[in-house]
Amino acid sequence: MAASDTTSPAISIVVPVKDEEENLEPLINEICASLNAHFASGDSVYEIVYVDDGSTDATPELLRQLMDRVPNLRALRHRECCGQSAAIATGVEAARAPLVGMLDGDGQNDPADMPALLVHYAEESAGGPESRGDSGGAVMIVGHRAKRRDTWLKRVSSKVANAVRGSLLKDDTPDTGCGLKVFSRDAFLGLPRFNHMHRFLPALMLRAGGRVISVPVNHRPRERGASKYGLWNRVWVGIVDMFGVMWLARRVAKPDVEPLEPSPSEPKT
Repeated sequence: MAASDTTSPAISIVVPVKDEEENLEPLINEICASLNAHFASGDSVYEIVYVDDGSTDATPELLRQLMDRVPNLRALRHRECCGQSAAIATGVEAARAPLVGMLDGDGQNDPADMPALLVHYAEESAGGPESRGDSGGAVMIVGHRAKRRDTWLKRVSSKVANAVRGSLLKDDTPDTGCGLKVFSRDAFLGLPRFNHMHRFLPALMLRAGGRVISVPVNHRPRERGASKYGLWNRVWVGIVDMFGVMWLARRVAKPDVEPLEPSPSEPKT
C-alpha cells in the first residue's frame, strides 16, 4: 500500500533493530501506550514498522509472534546485516504514512517523548512560509538527550563526535545521534543515501533547504541486551562520511525559480 493511500495512518513509527530480542515486547508496548494516549481515535491512526537488520538471535521469530497480537505492528527483515542507515531507509520506504517518527530499538529512547515531538512538528509546520518568515522547507524535529544515561565511554565518544561534527558541518544540532526524530517521509526519501547517513540526518535536511529543531527528551539506561557502539565506530568510522557530507553541502544548488506566463496573444484585426 502506498503512503498516499486514503487508508494510510497519520504516522509511521520506524524502529531499526539488530539482536534486540529482549527489548522487542517491552518497547512495542510502550510505543502503543504512548501513541494511544496521544491519538484519541486509537490504534488505526498509527503503525509501527520494525526493521530487523539481519539479527542472529530470536528477533525475527518474536516479531512474527508480536504481529499476531499487535495489529498495527509490521515487520521487515534484512537477510544479512546492512547497517542501521539501510534499516532506517527500508522502514521509511515501507511506511504508509506521510509522517515518520523514529526511535532506536534498544529501549533507551523513551516513547513517552514522541507525542511532544509530534506537537513541535505540527507547530513548526503550520502557517506556511509567509507566517513563519522562512523558505517554507521541510522540518525535522530531533531529540536532545541533555542527561545521558550511558557508560562513560559512550558519553565521551558522543561528546567528541558531536563536537567534531558540529564544528565541521555547522548543523546547529547538539545531539544528532539521538534516535528520536520526526520528519516527512517525502523529505527523507529526497535525501542522498549512503552508509552511516543516519548520523548526519540534520545536516542533510539543512542541505535540502529544510529546518531542524532540537527538543529536550528523556534518556534511559540500557536495561537489556548489549550496546553495539563505542568510541571507534562513533568517531573514526564516520570521518570519511563527514567529509563527504561537507562536499555535498558545498555543492548544493538552490535556484530561485520563476514561473513563466504565456505571452498575450495579439488582437486579431
